[in-house]
Formats: sequence, C-alpha cells, structure tokens
Amino acid sequence: MTTDTLTPSSAAAGVDYGITTRDLNLWYAKFQALKGITVNIQKGIITSLIGPSGCGKTTLLRCFNRVNERYGYVTTKGEIKLLGKNIYDEDVSLIELRKSVGMVFQRPNPLPLSVYENVVFGLRIHDDKGLKKSDRDDAVEKALTEVGLWNDLKDRLDEKAITLQLEQQQKLCIARLLPLKPEIILMDEPCSALDVSGTRAIEELMFALKGRYTIVIVTHNMAQARRSSDECIFMLMGELVEHSRTTDLFITPKNRKTAEYIEGRYG
Repeated sequence: MTTDTLTPSSAAAGVDYGITTRDLNLWYAKFQALKGITVNIQKGIITSLIGPSGCGKTTLLRCFNRVNERYGYVTTKGEIKLLGKNIYDEDVSLIELRKSVGMVFQRPNPLPLSVYENVVFGLRIHDDKGLKKSDRDDAVEKALTEVGLWNDLKDRLDEKAITLQLEQQQKLCIARLLPLKPEIILMDEPCSALDVSGTRAIEELMFALKGRYTIVIVTHNMAQARRSSDECIFMLMGELVEHSRTTDLFITPKNRKTAEYIEGRYG
C-alpha cells in the first residue's frame, strides 16, 4: 500500500494519525453491524476497542485490512484512511494492504511448519525474489529478537511451531508479521487463550512494540484495556460511544453508557 502525506485536518492538529474513518457503515446482508463510525487513531500508540459482545468491535478491527470482504454478503460504505491513504482507492492492492496491516487472532495460529519457516512465510510469498538465505536468516533473528523469542528458540528453529507453548506460539504469530515491515498491527483478543503469565508476556511485548507500530487491540478484559492501552474506544450496538485517553475513559467517562459498562452493569 502506498502512503500519502497526512490529511490536512490531522496535520493542522499536530497529531499523526495511523487510522482515520469517516461515516463508516457495514452490513452483514441486511443487518447493520457498524453505524456511522468516525474516529482518529493515533500512530504509534496502543488503542483498545471495548464493548459488550456483538457491539461491532471485531468487525471494525477487520475493516482496517478489509478482511470482512472475504464474505460475499458484506457491504461497506464510508472512508477508511491508513496513514492518509484511502484503502478503498482503486490503486490499493489488497496484498500490499495486508503487508502493511498485520493481524493477530484470538487463538495462536502458527502454520504446521518449522519455527523458521513460519517467520519467513510472508517473505517467501511477497519478497522472496532474489532474497539470499543470509537475508532470510537475518530476518528470522531480528523478528524473533523483537518478540523476545530468539534466546529460547535460536537452537530450535527446525522444530514444528505447533509444539511450542501457547504464549510462544502467539509471540511467533506476531514475529511472522514483522519481516513484512507492517505499519499497523491488529490484535483480536490475543490473550483470550492464554494464562496469566502468558497474558503478561503478550502485554509486555505490546509495550515493547508500540512506537514502532500502531497497535489496535480488541479485548473483553477491562483490566487489560486499562493497563495496556494509551487510548480506549467504547462501542455499543455498532456505534462508537466514546473515545479518549484510557485513564480518562475509566476514571471520568463522559457518557453514561460508558460508565455503566465499565462498572459492570451490563455486557
């Protein structure tokens, strides 16, 4: 995906936005899942999407790399810009878009290949033309180092990835994105299958990655949203109710519905 300069509004505000949407609407057949979503997500921070099940947060997340379009009954209207570029422009390649916007799912989904082949999988698909083995080796070491796995796995690169612990598998799935040099990493409840120590490890990894990457995470865990994100977006019934700094949203929410949700009155 090519990137343009920032939109005039964001430049004027002095804020570097990674993702912006304007009047974004989405339907699954006749059911409207997103209703007029307009939001600015800052570049280089962690933004969490919270709200009760079925509120549209995962649907919104999947809009950012157009994964929803895999389903033939989905209709999307409105504008989504990543780094100032409209992802619905005719010159946007879905392949290039999904290189720029990586995604991590609820359950770790390593490929049934070796640790090494998992990390270089994207390179083999997108950039393997003329790429030397030494370049691939360097990419594997760099990616595994970045997610904190190199010391544990440097002597196990030929082992099947599915034999790793769940926490390691999820870190490996993140490492698999990095050789493609994404700008944005989307995480759909990445800790839901992990225990306390695994959750802590993934959260610490998110902190290590932020700044270099724009991270958007869907979570049902209010404690996780509060401790792990810089900004928080509360959604309800397909609408964006409130978006602010996480501390502000949890301590002094502006909307009564937000307050009721974080107090556990519903959801």
